[in-house]
Amino acid sequence: MDARRRNNVTVIGREDGPTVLLAHGFGCDQNLWRLVAPKLAERFRVVLFDHVGSGRSDTAAWSPQRYSTLDGYAEDVLDICAELDLRDVVLVGHSVSAMIAVLAARREPARFAKLVLLTPSPCYLDDGDYRGGFSRADIDELLDSLESNYLGWSAAMAPVIAGNPDRPEVAGELEASFCRTDPAIARVFARTTFLSDNRADLAGVTVPTAVVQCSADAIAPPEVGQFVHDQIRGSVLVTLDATGHCPQLSDPEQTAAAIAGFAGVR
Repeated sequence: MDARRRNNVTVIGREDGPTVLLAHGFGCDQNLWRLVAPKLAERFRVVLFDHVGSGRSDTAAWSPQRYSTLDGYAEDVLDICAELDLRDVVLVGHSVSAMIAVLAARREPARFAKLVLLTPSPCYLDDGDYRGGFSRADIDELLDSLESNYLGWSAAMAPVIAGNPDRPEVAGELEASFCRTDPAIARVFARTTFLSDNRADLAGVTVPTAVVQCSADAIAPPEVGQFVHDQIRGSVLVTLDATGHCPQLSDPEQTAAAIAGFAGVR
């Protein structure tokens, strides 16, 4: 199956502009970029897609074997780049897709001009001096809740992930996105996401990288962004004056400006 159809690839913006490839996080689809993509399209060629099992991707292409690790998703990113003959790509990965971007760039560094890691976390679990933000008991409880009642989990977790309690529409949009995802696929992707540990992969990134975090984020707190920045040699750390884990929804202007600012630097 061709990657365009499998991943529901959409291309907008300037054909002669640098290419920005936007990768969404867990429980979401390319629609989560809807407030950012048009702003980027004014200067860039913007490529959007849905991870297999999300949005309007071909769910027949999903298998628990391929997608039980982040490597399967990274392989899809490289397939999209190869099929569209994308070169000098600025790959923007949100949340778990930040680590998918890291894996893709380590495999084929020549394919990518830059990485933008938006609210990244290489490991959600606390481990010794490393603070990922969650204990193993926290993660087990989260996964048990998701597996027993996915819709209830979506309603409970969306406000936590989105932050911005004074703007319930942000959490509402995130919850709606969660609810569009097949629960069976979401359960596997959740385990893949929250139990992954990609800390050792960060030092191998040779592509110029921007780590973009929010000033307050319950899922990826600032010390995690600092860790990612410290591990990727030569990276820059940008802290948005925004809260929550999805700044492309809560503060699209700042998010688009941060992406465009780094992507446009020669």
